[in-house]
Amino acid sequence: MSPADRARKALSRLVEASATERILISSAALVLSVLIGAVLVLVAGRMTSCTAGEAVYYFGTGFCYDPVVVFDRLFLGALGDPLSGGWSPNGQFAITLRETTLLLFTGLSVALAFRAGIFNIGTQGQMVVGALATALGVLWASAFVSGLVGTVVLIPFGLLVGSVFGGLYGAIPGVLKAYADANEVITTIMLNFVATGVALYLVSGVFKDPNSAANQTVPLPEFAQFPSLFFGARQDFSIVALGFGLVAIAALYYVLEHTAFGYDVRTSGVQPEAAEYGGVDSKRTIVASLALSGALAGIAGAMYVMMILGTFQTGIPDYGFDGITVSILAGNNPLGVGVAALLFGVLKSGTTVVQFATDVPPQLVGVLRGLIILFVAMPEFFRLLAKGLPGQWSESEAVATDGGVAVDQGGETDE
Repeated sequence: MSPADRARKALSRLVEASATERILISSAALVLSVLIGAVLVLVAGRMTSCTAGEAVYYFGTGFCYDPVVVFDRLFLGALGDPLSGGWSPNGQFAITLRETTLLLFTGLSVALAFRAGIFNIGTQGQMVVGALATALGVLWASAFVSGLVGTVVLIPFGLLVGSVFGGLYGAIPGVLKAYADANEVITTIMLNFVATGVALYLVSGVFKDPNSAANQTVPLPEFAQFPSLFFGARQDFSIVALGFGLVAIAALYYVLEHTAFGYDVRTSGVQPEAAEYGGVDSKRTIVASLALSGALAGIAGAMYVMMILGTFQTGIPDYGFDGITVSILAGNNPLGVGVAALLFGVLKSGTTVVQFATDVPPQLVGVLRGLIILFVAMPEFFRLLAKGLPGQWSESEAVATDGGVAVDQGGETDE
């Protein structure tokens, strides 16, 4: 058997791997990345000068950096030290959940588009549009309500505004792809710059807070923001927002797996020509998929405004681009997005803890985080890549194109 045949067979086996096998593969990749990262920490520690009292000793040799401490801070530190005995939900654990919540929505946004066979690289821009629209819409609506009633009314209203405007912005590249055959990768990337530039122009001009030197809108009233509940107000996290995220995971999974629209999305992403031949309106599916993808990104922007900042500011962090990594880690599965978002949230939060708790350079911490993401994502990336090769589709993913008659591998037909 030639090397190419062995590689093809391995990829085919990866495509057919069960959910349990994929979890085991990702877990093994995580452990391997930690082991390799520990070696890198030790090597970097040997190349650094420190006193004898600061050094740690492994294999009879002194090192300036301790990999055990580094990975302890990276993972347990991000969870607020749950094994310390004095654990509290506030502090670093709240920050981890905050990052996870936003990544849930950007990850779902990218995953939905990818399931439809569309590369939505514009989640960041759609998030910016949703965030700005939410800030302006909630500020306007806050003049009519207040107090507890205002909170109950304005939070759903803000999420609705963010989803509508994010969805409309996401529909633009969808229309261009469906009716002008424009490459969605190019259009979504370009629209990121458009969203950022227009938002900067508006917030630095007509919508600027006159009492602030920063480019931001007028702050939202306290009652127009997510209630902290169980967490300190200074943690910029709300368990209510996380609850919305979990509902979004379940809802998107149901839509993709148990509705006609979800079937159209999945079959379009698997075999677009056969899906269209079987009656799927490909143009409508493209526009609807990117619109719904943009709506999820817009909700992330709304939460960033109503949970973290309390206003809209330019320079929103790259949650949209991080969502691409989250989606790949999850294999574009909505249920997997929850786990992948938590892992990514832990790594983002733990990076800060490592930088404050150790002398390890931030560049090395970034390498460790990238190494973990790379190792965990690569098996799933190769699986998705293999699914795109000719002849790799499983029987369950085949699209019936003859009125519901499917042909099995033996050539027999099943009604």
